[in-house]
Amino acid sequence: MNQTNPTIAMVAGEASGDMLAGLLLQGLHRRWPQAPAHGIGGPRMVEQGFEAWWPHERLAVRGYIEVLRHYRSIVAMRRQLLKRLLASPPAVFVGVDAPDFNLDLEHQLLAAGVPTVHFVCPSVWAWRAHRLEKIRQSVRHMLCIFPFEPALLSAHGIDSTYVGHPFAATIPMQADRVAARRSLGLPDHATVVALMPGSRASEIDQLAPIFLRAARWMSEREPNLHFVLPTFSTLRGRLQKWTDREAGLVPLTITEAGSHLALAACDVSLVASGTATLEAALFKRPMVIAYRMNPLSWQIMRRQKLQPWVGLPNILASEFLVPEFLQDQATPAALGQAALDWLNQAQRVAHLQQRFIDIHHSLLRDTAKLATDAIEKNLAR
Repeated sequence: MNQTNPTIAMVAGEASGDMLAGLLLQGLHRRWPQAPAHGIGGPRMVEQGFEAWWPHERLAVRGYIEVLRHYRSIVAMRRQLLKRLLASPPAVFVGVDAPDFNLDLEHQLLAAGVPTVHFVCPSVWAWRAHRLEKIRQSVRHMLCIFPFEPALLSAHGIDSTYVGHPFAATIPMQADRVAARRSLGLPDHATVVALMPGSRASEIDQLAPIFLRAARWMSEREPNLHFVLPTFSTLRGRLQKWTDREAGLVPLTITEAGSHLALAACDVSLVASGTATLEAALFKRPMVIAYRMNPLSWQIMRRQKLQPWVGLPNILASEFLVPEFLQDQATPAALGQAALDWLNQAQRVAHLQQRFIDIHHSLLRDTAKLATDAIEKNLAR
């Protein structure tokens, strides 16, 4: 094994995983500038010299029923990847999120003698606690992004390191709202609502029409609102179908400039449950969290839920800092009214922003260095 420039295999399964993996690769390449990295990933990883054998969009599926529809192609891809990695074993395998795909792959690689590191602990503290045993059998070392996770993993015999959340270092403590608005062509003094229905095709189909109807509902009551909707080029056509059908005369800016610019520009956001809720919190923006999925997937998931919150800001605070509307609760009127409430309650917003500042500080670490240190120790074992 080449310790000077170890070969790194990685799998990241969606846009948020691609962002996390891209940041991790920056740290790895500072330590090992010529280390080859390959596997499954997206554009942020490719920018860091990653060789993507398959694009990360192939794994961007959430929900039991949705996964079943793509099951055969996903399993075939994992089988091909495993064969390729076993034929030329990497010095280390790093699975970035995507636990349904990565844990099985890691289990087989670890059994074959490949050190396995997993970046982002599956949310066993929120649901599917039975995964802990699978993690113990599959992952040599876990890189944790939340401070409460290492103690839980240690109690189940799983080695881990708290590395902080990479977004806490890349998102400023106070974003420049005016500069962001000018970049997006929005008026400096407008009231701006960000619409963030998710980064998966299934999320777009479930949430985009609801969010757009909510925008129309809000515009009927507050005609001076402006809306911004970030998306990716690969999803723009799908999203355009819904905006053409639902947005009507709503002042709407669709941008491929990134979700961070939209969050920096906005006064409040409607956001799909997931990583984007934490991003909104780090931007100190009030939000309304929503989620909808296939009804059968929802029935299965709700039975495995371990705590009353689904949004990451609420989980980190152990209370409902921001409202959540799930499945049938996520109606245009409910989302619209909750968003308008934030716009009319300045004292409540100020209190929320202070809580978000506290969360930001708790997650702020040199993530890339801490993660690279942990990976290097596992290479030396």
